[in-house]
Amino acid sequence: MVQVCLNGARGAVDGVMVPLSPEALADSAAGAMAAGATDVHVHPKTPCGRDTLSPRVLAATVEAIRARVPASVPVGVTTGAWSEPGPAARLDRIRSWTVLPDHASVNWHEPGAEEVAAALIDRGVGVEAGIWSGTDGAARFARSPLGPRVLRVLAEVTDTDATTAEASARALLADLGTAHGRPLLLHGEEGGAWPVLRLAGRLGLATRIGLEDTLLLPDGHRAGSNAELVTAGLLQWNSAPHGGS
Repeated sequence: MVQVCLNGARGAVDGVMVPLSPEALADSAAGAMAAGATDVHVHPKTPCGRDTLSPRVLAATVEAIRARVPASVPVGVTTGAWSEPGPAARLDRIRSWTVLPDHASVNWHEPGAEEVAAALIDRGVGVEAGIWSGTDGAARFARSPLGPRVLRVLAEVTDTDATTAEASARALLADLGTAHGRPLLLHGEEGGAWPVLRLAGRLGLATRIGLEDTLLLPDGHRAGSNAELVTAGLLQWNSAPHGGS
């Protein structure tokens, strides 16, 4: 599985190719699906470009994307702590959603992660457990009674150095251990995005790519769209000897 991460915390300052409005996100998702992505991760944005869990904005974003991609394509959103001021506010937002995404990422090192994940599961939304390198997320997830109930684990490598990101990824995977037996999606960011994606291919793990994680193609040129990144990502992921080390 290759998931496309459409925009992340990026905004207009990062370039016109970063989709922000529901319509632009839907166009970008459709292009990424045509390029071979099979799953969508998106950060719904306010009109001023800020990440939000607002039920109105989330509904408009998710519905716009679903109207443009095949019905079989899951659409997921972030619940990052930066999107709402405090765990209680995040819970209130999730409980007020009128349109439900297929899944939502929960960063396990953030305050209130267990409660947010439980609220999502109660509403029938799949949970992607975001385990960031350099945090206590892996240790907290290992102790979590919700671990066996999550949809998948996002092993998120925050090391942006291309020369060390693979080693950081391997260390994170070691910290995760069996990860409650849940499927793993391994990805990096910025300078680490491509080395970690290639490692995911060698290990036969799901991965993701998109403008959230990097603005650059493997050759260092600036990407013009999420579709370009997905095309390059699939080429690199598929060309790695799966099951290797």
